[in-house]
This record gives sequence, C-alpha cells and structure tokens, in this order.
Amino acid sequence: MIDRREFLGLGLAAAPVLIGRPPGRPRPEPLALVTADTEAHVAVVALVRRRVIQRLRTLEGPRSIERAGGGRAVVAHSDAGAISLVEGRPLRVRRVLGGFGAPRYTAVAPGGRLAYVSDGGHGELAVVDLVAGRVVRRVAVGDGARHLSLHPRAHVLWVSLGSSAAEIAVLDVRDPLRPRPAGRVRPPFLAHDVAFSPRGDRVWVTAGREPRIAVFAGDARTPVSLLEAGAAPQHVSFGPGVAYVASGAEGSVRVHGRATGGVRRRLRVPRGSYNVQRTYGWVLTPSLGTGALTVLDTRGAQLARVRVARAAHDACVA
Repeated sequence: MIDRREFLGLGLAAAPVLIGRPPGRPRPEPLALVTADTEAHVAVVALVRRRVIQRLRTLEGPRSIERAGGGRAVVAHSDAGAISLVEGRPLRVRRVLGGFGAPRYTAVAPGGRLAYVSDGGHGELAVVDLVAGRVVRRVAVGDGARHLSLHPRAHVLWVSLGSSAAEIAVLDVRDPLRPRPAGRVRPPFLAHDVAFSPRGDRVWVTAGREPRIAVFAGDARTPVSLLEAGAAPQHVSFGPGVAYVASGAEGSVRVHGRATGGVRRRLRVPRGSYNVQRTYGWVLTPSLGTGALTVLDTRGAQLARVRVARAAHDACVA
C-alpha cells in the first residue's frame, strides 16, 4: 500500500481480485469502512449489496480511517488523542493506542507492517508497528501536522503542517523506522492536502482557502503547474491516468487527467463530501453533512449512495 489515496494502482473496474485465493472458495465481498464521527462507531458497508452490515463501536470521534492491508485498518480519534487498530471479518478493535495529542491521518508503508500517523497536537509523526500494536518512534515535524503522503518507493514523506499550511515538512524515510527531517516546501498558497501520484513523479497539493491546486515534481520545491479547483479545501486520490479531487464545500468530485490536469468530468455529490479515496475499482467519498457514502467507478460515474450515519468523515475499502 502506498498511502491513503493509492493502493498499488491496480485500477480494476469491479471488486478486487484476491491473489492466492484457494480454489473453490468464493471471493469475499468488498467492504467499505466508514467513520461515524458523532456516533462513536465505524460503519461497515457491503459494496455489492450496498447496505450497512456491521457497526463497530469505537472511542468517541473516529475521524480518519486508513486501510493497512492484511485485513487491518487504522482509525484516528483526534479529540480523544488515540488511534484504534481494527481487523477481521467481522471487524473488531484489536488495540487502542493513546498518548497522542491530536492524531489526524495515516500513511502505511509497503508491506503493511509500519504506519505513519500525523499528530497535530504534539507536532509529531508517530511510527506505529501494526503487528506488535505499539508506537515505536515519534519524530518532531512541526505544529499542526495533518495530511501526509508517502512516495510509492517509500523513500520520502510529505506532511502538511495545518489545515491551511504555510509549510509542508519533508521527511527522509529510507530507514522506515527512523524518519529524518529533510527540509520544507513552501507552497504558493496555504496548503491542505498532499498526495503523491502513483509513479511518484508528481505531488498534488491542494489549497486550504483558495480554489487552486499546485502540482510539484516529486523532487522539486516549486510547482510545475497550477490548476483551478472547486471550493477549498480539496482532497485528492488517484486512479489510472486520473486524479479525483473532492470539494466538500462545493459538493463535487472533479476527475482530472493526470498528464495535463484538465477536468474530464465533474460530478455532484452531497455537500460535506470532503475526503475521497480510491481503492481498486471503487472511489469513495463520505459526507459530513448528510452521513451518506457516495460510491463512484473509476470514470467518476456514481454507482451507489448509501446513508451510513448522521455524519461520515472518512472511508476506505477493507
């Protein structure tokens, strides 16, 4: 797994193909895990049947959720200062790890053993061993650490320092257990989300207060292009040759061509659909405003809309 926006770039148009499935055993139905922020649970949505099949009780305020491979996921509870490690079918909370200030988002290293969690309250990046179920290192990165993205070859990590960030921290993670500060990027506007493209040759940086996106070369500190976007803040995920950009304030998902940045499609979704995540052939965007999960195909066409909770902040495919 690369990060919360790109899962190995498989780009399948339907349910994922599971490698190594024993002959004769049916493929398990893909599941979406959706945070019910105000109701202290994670809703489990069967994507083929398009309905909620489980509600997993968690700590208060589950905000972000990230697939970690091997049936695992990481849930961040920003207000509670903790993360939950969940796994299995049916889903269960395996362990709760405290000691965070305000954990925000997660990027998982290839292989699925290590996760990097931004801690905006302490201004740190936490390195979590998902197998052992413990935090193994904390590295100071700067106040307000929030959205983050890991290069697909896992040698560098970008962390935006706030919801409207003047700077983005760059970390060298070639030694995955010992991230090292490797400089700062100053975007041309106050930044929100950061996302490495599947090849790692570009980084898309969205704005916290403006309808703009800056596209950086993967090793550059100044953007190579600026794109128009929907109302800020925006969030990004990637598919085959495209980028999906969600604007919750506008209630839209725009499908951009990765090569030119041009908009190929614009879809209306419920207002409050801030986060977007593509996994295999599914594109998910949950709504804080309506509690609905909108499911798109890789072209950006709507497949389903399922109401899962009063408010839903983030989602991933199990």
